Amino acid sequence: MNQLGQELRASALSCLIEPDATRKAAGVRELARVWASGTMSLEAHAEIVAPPAIPGRPVRPELVLPKALPHRSMVTAEGRATLIHAMTHIEFNAINLALDALWRFAAMPRKYYADWLRVADEEAQHFSMLAGHLQTLGYQYGDFPAHNSLWEMADKTRGDILARIALVPRTMEARGLDATPKVRAKLAQAGDMKAAQIMDIILREEVGHVSVGNRWYAYLCAQRGLEPVATYANLAVQYAAPVLRGPFNLDARRAAGFSEAELAALISPESAKTHSNLPCRMAQSPSA
Repeated sequence: MNQLGQELRASALSCLIEPDATRKAAGVRELARVWASGTMSLEAHAEIVAPPAIPGRPVRPELVLPKALPHRSMVTAEGRATLIHAMTHIEFNAINLALDALWRFAAMPRKYYADWLRVADEEAQHFSMLAGHLQTLGYQYGDFPAHNSLWEMADKTRGDILARIALVPRTMEARGLDATPKVRAKLAQAGDMKAAQIMDIILREEVGHVSVGNRWYAYLCAQRGLEPVATYANLAVQYAAPVLRGPFNLDARRAAGFSEAELAALISPESAKTHSNLPCRMAQSPSA
């Protein structure tokens, strides 16, 4: 990987364009360590020109449409490995999503960039744990096909930070709060308790990651004078976000900072329309 620089956002971009998954994860861990040491600067207002190849990714896994992914039985070792591989790929994409949120959007408070670096660091840990466990089963990251839905939404929202925060951490990644307990149960039932324990760590830390998204979404809505629930509904239509279907992990979503009005709109999307004429729910700016 390219050597880390002296500035946070440019260094995050350097990690983002790294194609090797293992080196990317290690680079993010090092970036977090250097930032924590206090020796790295932050140029929050700098305009950084994006290189053409974003994000960097390995040649494998082959990326296919979600419907093209084969379904394998969990009673076989290969079937369990396929599921763990899918989770590993999600965590690889999650590293890229956090890095992209960090470098791409200028003129945010210092805490914004520190938050997304912490998320990227924890996603790198998740990826490394899953990739390592996959190896104990005789497989490598890249051995099975995967889909690219997470990054596709990031690409669609690259021009507006409000849309990005609304529809990636608060939508695409928040789906993991609903899905992870089911994945954990499947792995435990199949006897893979190590993978189940990794899922427990991921769920606990993903609550914090979605909370970061909720915090900055509220901040941006307040900054623009927008009502959050109706604004989210409008953005979901504008950017063709996937329709979310239950069952939902409401406890995890509450812990991640979704309001009761947002949860009500999630369960009954029509209810979001009743918020269209409400004043903005003011959010205090996170401390810089």
